[in-house]
Amino acid sequence: MKRLIFLILGLICLALGTVGIVLPILPTVPFYLATVFCFANSSERMHRWFIGTKLYEKHLQSYIEHKGMLLKTKLSIIITVTLLMGFGFFMMARKSIWVPCVILAAVWLCHIIYFCFRVRTIQPGEDQ
Repeated sequence: MKRLIFLILGLICLALGTVGIVLPILPTVPFYLATVFCFANSSERMHRWFIGTKLYEKHLQSYIEHKGMLLKTKLSIIITVTLLMGFGFFMMARKSIWVPCVILAAVWLCHIIYFCFRVRTIQPGEDQ
């Protein structure tokens, strides 16, 4: 029963993390970390499959192995988050919807602080 629960949680986290690639309000890396944990506790086959995917390699491998990300990856995340959240902020501000604007700005600021100060920047040769 425990394995089934972890498998279902892993699949949910995988789906949310994948949606988080295009929707910056959902954080990709934490959901993928939860996916790895859940799959490791439920099914060795699912765990090996996920570790072999391009999603894992692109978004998580350097973070797991080196506790950091390439500058290119960090900038890609920050730029995408800024553009998408900026668009949402702009659309809500046009309609004078200020409370969600403040929440969105706080989430954006937390993303920036996290990626700039909490995630170590690794050099290109270091990720291999």
